[in-house]
Amino acid sequence: MHTGRVAFTLAIDCGGGGIKGSVLDEAGTMRAQPIRVPTPYPLPPDLFVKTLVGLGGRLPNADRVTVGMPGMIRHGVVVATPHYVTRSGPRTRVDPELVEAWHGFDARTALAEAFGLPTLVLNDAEVHGAGVVAGTGCELVLTLGTGLGCALFDGGELAPHLEMSQAPVRWGMSYDTYIGEHERRRLGDALWSRRVRNVVEGLRPVFLWDRVYLGGGNSRLITPTQLARMGDDVVVVPNTAGIVGGVRAWTLGQVR
Repeated sequence: MHTGRVAFTLAIDCGGGGIKGSVLDEAGTMRAQPIRVPTPYPLPPDLFVKTLVGLGGRLPNADRVTVGMPGMIRHGVVVATPHYVTRSGPRTRVDPELVEAWHGFDARTALAEAFGLPTLVLNDAEVHGAGVVAGTGCELVLTLGTGLGCALFDGGELAPHLEMSQAPVRWGMSYDTYIGEHERRRLGDALWSRRVRNVVEGLRPVFLWDRVYLGGGNSRLITPTQLARMGDDVVVVPNTAGIVGGVRAWTLGQVR
C-alpha cells in the first residue's frame, strides 16, 4: 500500500556489455541483489525496452524507474548512443538503420509507458555521479568501462551533457577507444593506468574541477602508483554508484 510518498526506485544501469538493475529504498539501500543480463545485439529501441522490462520483472515492485544509458541523452530523448547502433556490440560495424532508429527515440516516454511508472532517463555517467557527488563546487565524474563516461556537476546541479567519449585524443583515437576496455586488455593494467592518468591530467585545465571521481567497472583496476600521482582531488568510487545514484538522481538539481 502506498501512502503518497515514493518508497522504492528501480534503478537500471545500461552498459555496452551488460545491463544490471536493483530496487532501492529512499535511503539508497538495495532491497534486492542486483541482477545482470548481457546486452543483446543487435539492439533496436523496442528490444531495449523489452529487455529492461524483463529485468525489472525479476525484481521487487517499485514506485518509479531510473535508467542510465550510454550516449547523448537530452530530456529523456536519445540524440546518439555509441554502442547500441552497432551490429554485434562495441567496436563492431555501425548499422545505419539502428542509427536512424535510435536518433530522436523518446526513451523516457517509451519506458514510462512500458513500466507504467514515472521514469527518468539520463546518461549512465550522470546517474553514477548522482550517487557520489558531494553537491558542493565543481565535480567531474569519469566512468571507465567499455568506453569513457562523463558527467559534470556544479553545486549538485547537473550541467548539460558533454559526450567526451567521442572526442579525439591521440593517434586518431577517441577517448572511448583510448582508455576503453579493449585497450586495457591489450595494454595490461599498468600501461592502461598510465593512459588514464594522462587523460585526467589533460582534462584538468579544461574543467578546473574541485574534485574528480573515477567510477565504472574498470576504475578499481587503476594501479595505486598511478592513482597516487593524480593527486588528492581524484577519488575512485564504487561501480555500484551506477545503481545507487538512481535514487538521488530524482532529488539533485538536474538538466532533464
